[in-house]
Amino acid sequence: MSTGVLIVDDSHFMRNLLRQILEQDYRIVGEASNGAEAVKLYKEHDPDIVMMDIVMPKANGIKATAAIKKIDPDAQVIMCTSVGQREKMKLAVKAGADGYVTKPFEEPSVRKALSDVVAA
Repeated sequence: MSTGVLIVDDSHFMRNLLRQILEQDYRIVGEASNGAEAVKLYKEHDPDIVMMDIVMPKANGIKATAAIKKIDPDAQVIMCTSVGQREKMKLAVKAGADGYVTKPFEEPSVRKALSDVVAA
């Protein structure tokens, strides 16, 4: 069975972009537009990997990652961050992020981040 991915970003455009990059090789199990929805969908779908934006309404990606790691310490979360958000990225790693990609997304870097997490 293919690796299931939950895509989390408050931007519909960014969710679609990630879906287009990933859907050939991964099974998209759901999409969330905020951190609270991400936690709910994680419980429902138990994805193998979560692609999580940092800055979102209703629980940012850092809080959502911490909540997901509390539910499942083995959850694999890749943070999606804009260039220049180094401090937020440090907080995301503390919350349990397993990797990251920077926006604007480039297909090779997204694929490498996922393959690194899958291989770990």
